[in-house]
Amino acid sequence: MSYDVHLLDRGRIEADANFVLDGAVAATAGEQNPDLRYEEFLVWNLVIDHPEATILFDTGSHPEAGDGYWPAPLYQAFAHVDATDHDLEADLNAAGFELDDIDAVVMSHLHLDHAGGLYHFDGTDVPIYVHEREIEFAYRSAKTDSGSIAYFAPDFEHDLNWTVVEGDRQLVSGVDLLHLPGHTPGLLGTRVDRDGETLLVVGDEAYWQENYEGQSMAASLLWDNQAWKESLAYVQDLERRTDADVLLGHDVAMLDRFGDVW
Repeated sequence: MSYDVHLLDRGRIEADANFVLDGAVAATAGEQNPDLRYEEFLVWNLVIDHPEATILFDTGSHPEAGDGYWPAPLYQAFAHVDATDHDLEADLNAAGFELDDIDAVVMSHLHLDHAGGLYHFDGTDVPIYVHEREIEFAYRSAKTDSGSIAYFAPDFEHDLNWTVVEGDRQLVSGVDLLHLPGHTPGLLGTRVDRDGETLLVVGDEAYWQENYEGQSMAASLLWDNQAWKESLAYVQDLERRTDADVLLGHDVAMLDRFGDVW
């Protein structure tokens, strides 16, 4: 079965590298005030143009993220500097799709740089796939003082057709959702098998290549470090067994690795 997977460039977040590479820059006796690394992070979505359904993977940041929509402390830490240039509908159009073409949305997780475009599906019957542990944790985090500050209730408090996933499951022929807890409790990845090739969409299980090779992200980006290690071992084993291409969460190098279409 032949079909295309489209990589949508949704802009850049700028942030301290120490968030992604734990201890990337550290003071020492010999260098007590080292220069920090302020880096670019890719924001992307996928459109899986499958014969059975056109599937959108994640929805990116809200276009007004830098205009007061995101809480100021979060934007100061993770600045989506070109969000206004990357409305979901416009980026879909640039790739040859309309919003009405989307038959299903898979939410890897509900952090604000992934869930900011969900409002486009408010009041529609388009199923929004999310892991049960993710939606529970997102609401608890957004509505109480526990959990994570990376969830922003206005992103997902819409009239949405939530479809709750309890574990690994097939979405359509050759496209499987994978539960990869660690970064968040309900992180979902995707395995795409097409014409003898495999794509592993690990997303924020590994922001950068260094994370995929085992260098931990900072504690602030990990819900559970041990779960993250176990999920990493799981996807690395899948890669070895299937000779898969691996799509990482925020590594700008993914644009060169995959181009616009896989």
